Amino acid sequence: MKSIRLRLLVAAMAVLMGSVAARSQTADTPPTPPMHGHEFAGHGPMAFLSPKLNLSDDQKTQIKAVMQKEHPAMKTLMAQQHQIDLQLRQYVEGNFDEAKVQALAQQKAQIQTQLTIAETRIHNQMYQLLNADQQSQLKQMEATRETRMQARMNRQAPPAAPEQ
Repeated sequence: MKSIRLRLLVAAMAVLMGSVAARSQTADTPPTPPMHGHEFAGHGPMAFLSPKLNLSDDQKTQIKAVMQKEHPAMKTLMAQQHQIDLQLRQYVEGNFDEAKVQALAQQKAQIQTQLTIAETRIHNQMYQLLNADQQSQLKQMEATRETRMQARMNRQAPPAAPEQ
């Protein structure tokens, strides 16, 4: 169960990191207004956790420092992944070359591995900044989220095939 919770935390943070990285790469579009209740001290990742976990100003500052320190590396990896995606698109729209697609897929897998390692490191650093009560509350939030996801998946599952 602990592994599932950690995976959920990693998945949630990966989505947040991807959003932050993608948003930082679009210079010509105006920033979208923040969603109500989803700002972390007015900025960035873990915004939705701040009010729910009652983070102290010191914790917010430390989390922001972690994100600022890790941002350049994450941005580079996300840019590399984006370039590979652009290269792959030519094989969707043009002539398909399985060997070249295979090579690009392997490069992308290596980048995704590096991203997963970096994201897990970041999440661990952030998790360690939480006190025991906040960690417990976060685990409960993740368990609730997992329960909702499982219920949703069960509703969307195709009906079982009739046995003959």
